Amino acid sequence: MKRVLGIILGGGAGTRLYPLTKLRAKPAVPLAGQYRLIDIPISNCINSDINKIYVLTQFNSASLNRHLTRAYNFSGFSDGFVEVLAAQQTKEHPDWFQGTADAVRQYLLLFKEWDVDEVLILSGDHLYRMDYAHFVQRHRETGADITLSVIPIDERRASSFGLMKINEQGRVVDFSEKPTGEALTAMQVDTTSLGLDAKEARHKPYIASMGIYVFKKQVLVDLLEQNSHQTDFGKEIIPGAAKDYNLQAYLFDDYWEDIGTIEAFYEANLALTMQPNPAFSFYDEKAPIYTRSRYLPPSKLLNCEIKESIIGEGCILKNCHISHSVLGVRSRVGSDCRIEDALLMGADFYEASADHSSAKTDEIPIGIGEGSTIRRAIVDKNARIGKKVLILNKDRVEESNREDDGFYIRSGVVVVLKNAVIPDGTVI
Repeated sequence: MKRVLGIILGGGAGTRLYPLTKLRAKPAVPLAGQYRLIDIPISNCINSDINKIYVLTQFNSASLNRHLTRAYNFSGFSDGFVEVLAAQQTKEHPDWFQGTADAVRQYLLLFKEWDVDEVLILSGDHLYRMDYAHFVQRHRETGADITLSVIPIDERRASSFGLMKINEQGRVVDFSEKPTGEALTAMQVDTTSLGLDAKEARHKPYIASMGIYVFKKQVLVDLLEQNSHQTDFGKEIIPGAAKDYNLQAYLFDDYWEDIGTIEAFYEANLALTMQPNPAFSFYDEKAPIYTRSRYLPPSKLLNCEIKESIIGEGCILKNCHISHSVLGVRSRVGSDCRIEDALLMGADFYEASADHSSAKTDEIPIGIGEGSTIRRAIVDKNARIGKKVLILNKDRVEESNREDDGFYIRSGVVVVLKNAVIPDGTVI
């Protein structure tokens, strides 16, 4: 894998994950208590012996840059690196990234300098564990110009994805974006040719793109230079190449979740708490998910009742009830609180006093104040939740923009903004 260059697409403004992307790039959104979204594809690369990695981004990239600098410092005796490439103006490209393909095109001169055989294009907002070495090996064995990683899906979900059709040799011959009716039926394929057994192939007769691609380096260069008006890989570059290039499909039949929306992000985080075997687990010593080392103390739990939850490092919890929730690093929860079906992202720092009771009386401390209840909500970092606050979405609102009040509601999930202050006694 030394001759593979990895490129992770950081995405655009992250509007589907707003307000979590209000102050940070999408790949920098916290995940599972102590990770960030970007840690998933980077860890997969490292575990696959791919250690030359660029991350393309253009929005709110300060925290992402800081995280990558602190987390991924390869040895000076290695040529490995993880480097952010932010959008920049040049005479040839005076505009922001216009799409996935345009982002790569704007840095094509840099990528062309690398003496590599393949370029691996990845997305920064998916949750999965994958050995890219198998992916690249399939690409090489089939003599493909481009190989797309695909997942098998059933008819119920098929209309929500861009689908592909393959022939008996696994070559991609047709594309269809979110088809329905007869157009959907026409996209059925025999997925046994990709490795599924007959029973599962009948249950999942469609294949959808994961947004993960391997290109021969020169093919990538030619397609981007010859189609300068095309800005997106999945919708333009790759479908347009199907006629003249050998496009192959690589089947990934394991857990994969697009967590690019608030609802999907919330559900994927809480699913990590399920026992005994969640669909995705960070507990895999052979393929760990890496992140920055914070050197925080162990969490302190004083007379707490905790069920099916994940508690990050450096938390202080007192006389509280927590169930089916994820608490991020440095979370503070006061006495008589109930946290249910919630994701608390924790804090970036400790306040001067480690004891809420001795904090300034005129300021609400970071964390969850005494007697508060939080249910079906996401509380972003450094939020200050006062005493006896109820965050329940009591009116069952599906969508609401209350930024001035410190929160949004997306798909019925209350999202408290980063650094927000929710006064004592507030009911949401």
